[in-house]
Amino acid sequence: MSSYTEKVDWQYFQERYAGVPADAVVDQRIKMAARYAALEGGLSAGAYTATVAATIGSLGGASPATVPAAVATMMIDVVFVTRLQLRLAYDVAVLYRVPLDLSDPEDMWKLIRVAFTIKSGEAVRKSAVKAVPALVRPLVKRFYSGSVLTAAKGFPIVGKHLLQRNVIKIGIPLVGVPLAVLLNRYTTLLAGRHAQAVFRNEARVIELAEGLSRRSRHPQLMLWVAWLVIRANHKIADDEALLMRHLVRVVREQHQVVDEQLAHLVDIDPAEVWKRIDAEPGDLSDILEVADRVAAVDGTVTSCEKAVLSELRDRCRRV
Repeated sequence: MSSYTEKVDWQYFQERYAGVPADAVVDQRIKMAARYAALEGGLSAGAYTATVAATIGSLGGASPATVPAAVATMMIDVVFVTRLQLRLAYDVAVLYRVPLDLSDPEDMWKLIRVAFTIKSGEAVRKSAVKAVPALVRPLVKRFYSGSVLTAAKGFPIVGKHLLQRNVIKIGIPLVGVPLAVLLNRYTTLLAGRHAQAVFRNEARVIELAEGLSRRSRHPQLMLWVAWLVIRANHKIADDEALLMRHLVRVVREQHQVVDEQLAHLVDIDPAEVWKRIDAEPGDLSDILEVADRVAAVDGTVTSCEKAVLSELRDRCRRV
């Protein structure tokens, strides 16, 4: 990835797709990657099938030569598709202008999770079953319920994912080649669409944070109010945490405001926020906008959040 990321950046795509919306470019990159994955899947599975057939035809006499060749063809498929999906996820992040530092372990793990659509081992199995024709699905389910699933449970999460996704292509006789084509295409499409959903959503949150900061006349107070709304439910949604992270960053960059007291806060006291609001003269409509947008960032406004918003409107009302 390091050599790839050195040459592939926002400027790289701008030179090739100048003026084209990011959604359109992402869609084409996903489809192209899926085609490459399907083609490689057919080639590698065909090579594997040929080596196994040679072993059967020679009644096992060719095994010393063909078994390593068969393993090698499977590993080529694993490496190719893994690299393809990692690069695709990275491309999607770049196109939506979501910053990723691959020297940062957190960002690297995020990229891996997105590229491999890692949620749970079970999710991989279900995805594999959906990708194959209905006629073969009972066979696939039986295959995954046996020793393969038992072996997979002993692997770390990434290894488990790769084993479950790839061993099915060679573990079921007669259907290996078409299955490899279908699975490579389907898993790459799935990875691409998942990357698009994740990074597009993050781009939406970044855009929201930048817009709120740019329009704010009270950047420091904005951070306190945003955190108060987020903590109204006593739990933090992923989109809320993401928004707060980017709000702090853009306020620091655009307004040179760093609030150490807020950074070291454990429990937020609403009375502290009300005191800060009461001390601010003039129009506070920008603060009300921030509160409304923060409450809705995860798609739902809860009763606790509505209560905070109501109190906030009363306190921000200026006669």
